[in-house]
Amino acid sequence: MRLRELGTYAILLGLALPVWAGGQPGAISGYVRSTAGEPQMGAVVQILGAANRSLTVFTDGAGHYVATGLLPGFYTLQVTAPSFLPALREKIGLRPGASININITLNTLLNVMQLGPVRALPDDDDWKWTLRSVANRPLLRALDDPATKAAASANDEREKHDLQGTLSFVAGSEAGGYGTGSDMSTGFTLERSLFADGLLDFSGNVGYGDGVPAAVLHAGYSHQLMDGSEPTMGLTVRRFAPTDPNLHSTALQALALSGADDITLGDVLELKFGSELQAIQFLGHVAAFRPYGSATFALTPDTILEYGYATSRPDRRAEMGFDSAPADLSETNPRISMLGYAPQVESAHHHEVSLSHRFGKNAFQVAAFSDRISNPALIGVGAVTSVGGFLLPDLSSGTFSYTGQDLHTQGVRVLLERKFAGDLKATLDYAFGGVLDLTTPDVQLGSAQQSISTQRRHAVAAKFSGTLPRTRTRWIASYRWVSGQALTPVDMFNSTPGRSDPFLNIFIRQPIPTMGFLPARMEAIIDLRNLLAQGYVPVVGQDGQTVYLVQSARSIRAGVAFTF
Repeated sequence: MRLRELGTYAILLGLALPVWAGGQPGAISGYVRSTAGEPQMGAVVQILGAANRSLTVFTDGAGHYVATGLLPGFYTLQVTAPSFLPALREKIGLRPGASININITLNTLLNVMQLGPVRALPDDDDWKWTLRSVANRPLLRALDDPATKAAASANDEREKHDLQGTLSFVAGSEAGGYGTGSDMSTGFTLERSLFADGLLDFSGNVGYGDGVPAAVLHAGYSHQLMDGSEPTMGLTVRRFAPTDPNLHSTALQALALSGADDITLGDVLELKFGSELQAIQFLGHVAAFRPYGSATFALTPDTILEYGYATSRPDRRAEMGFDSAPADLSETNPRISMLGYAPQVESAHHHEVSLSHRFGKNAFQVAAFSDRISNPALIGVGAVTSVGGFLLPDLSSGTFSYTGQDLHTQGVRVLLERKFAGDLKATLDYAFGGVLDLTTPDVQLGSAQQSISTQRRHAVAAKFSGTLPRTRTRWIASYRWVSGQALTPVDMFNSTPGRSDPFLNIFIRQPIPTMGFLPARMEAIIDLRNLLAQGYVPVVGQDGQTVYLVQSARSIRAGVAFTF
């Protein structure tokens, strides 16, 4: 009898718990500040809910407000204060018993006319965890999380700037007959926010050579929505003019229109997708469509499963925070070569499935990938011309592009990352997959394509980065070893923190005191790539001289950068 009574009580308790939990009240709180970061005391915060339910609270001396006893559902926040325009936040979802933090920035009419404050350049996020727990999501922060409060304070400090930009001047030198020739480049980046939720950016890079300079200009816009998604769109224009009489001094011009968006479903699934439409004019017209996307599933707050699809190689130059080199053909999209005086656009299809786990200061990833690349643009160095119509010289870097055979391969990657004391980080990356290799030695460059085939190679990379505490020197050093001769890198679509250029690379950014004479932060830049000139595969050029096909050309560049 007692067992029957206990069973009845258990059933009743099980039915009552969801009802009690569904009605458990929650809270909404946050800070109200001006665009200059000043707290606004006495601001009126109206919390509007369904069925015309409303609650009005006021901010205290620190600009803080709190509304408790709110039933689960969707709410709208309306904030008003003297001398400021009203602010509105809609579709704020409140779960049973949850406490969420919504910070409000009030604008004056003058702020709106001046296009609002600037959102600063994003900080580096080496592991780039795309999904976080509820306590760490931007609109669902725990109220008493000290780390979250510190991050919010840092963001408020950055929002005090009305405009932010960078300007860099970089020059290179010849490396004993290897790598790039003499060159100079100017890079710049400007960012300005629109009405606090949108971000307009404009950037470019101009490389100077003996002929007409190469140039890349980019304009983009992104908008932060209330649900956390951030759709973006961009326009990129590129011009490159090789002064070769065999090419009739024809300029290569490329126009790319891109768009991207992301969707978060609950707290466990994030979808990212986008595409780029490229139109290229060079000895004819060529068009290319580049879609990409990823789906990330959070198994736990520290374990994610991800599938990614890409149709172009990742940009490795953004890791250093600026374009450290002229916009040459070997490093930027679209990647173009030439065959029979006709432009060949590299076409790629990359599929990848990865499982990542973070434990303490360590992160571990294992991944499997499949690549299919048509018309791959290989890199060559040496004094050559386009005689025969199969070489595309690049005056801005002293290299040339050469069309290789199609690459079809599958491979695996294992990555281990460790964060030590301070800002020191280390990654160890292992990859196994296919590369393109020249199977016949001392072959003529004109017929080398027939001797290129897919070979299997191992690659191991060690990478260290950090910032020296006293001098504030930021440095990155990496070495990537390959088990044999190769014309292309192993795992060329790697976009993890362990990615690195082949062989020995060193990058240094050293702050320079300005003594108050300049309203900007100044830094010296040193960029060394393939310092030991490894991986050079010799072939015989048209004039009988030796030229080289390489994974990465050796280059030595240095300069100065200003951040305003």
